[in-house]
Amino acid sequence: MDKREICPVEATLEMIGGKYKALILWHLSEDKLRFSELRKAIKSATPKMLTQQLRELEAHNLIHREVYPVIPPKVEYSLTDTGRSLMPILVAMRDWGANYLRKKDMEPCCFMMDTDPIAQTN
Repeated sequence: MDKREICPVEATLEMIGGKYKALILWHLSEDKLRFSELRKAIKSATPKMLTQQLRELEAHNLIHREVYPVIPPKVEYSLTDTGRSLMPILVAMRDWGANYLRKKDMEPCCFMMDTDPIAQTN
C-alpha cells in the first residue's frame, strides 16, 4: 500500500482490531498488569492468543513491555502515550454499544461500564 493512500480508519483498525486488543488496552488503562493478571481479566483469551495480541500491541507502540531481571522473571505491561490516546475512541465505542443495547431492550453489563479510562489518564 502506498503511504499516500492509507485510509485513517483502516490504520486505526490495524492497530486496535483483534478479538482482545480493545479489552487489553482498557484493562491497562487502569494500571500496569502482568500476563497472569491479564489472563484472569480476559478469561476467554487463550494464553497463545493473549500473547499474540500483546505482541501486536507492542509492535504498534500502544503498550510497553517491561521485563525485570529477577528470578522468576517478572514482566509488566502498561500503556504508552499512544495507547492512552486511544482511550477516547474506546470510551466512544463502549458508549455507542451501550446505547445500541438499550435500544434493543438489553442492559449493558460488563467491566467497562464501571471505569472511565479518560478520567484516569488526565
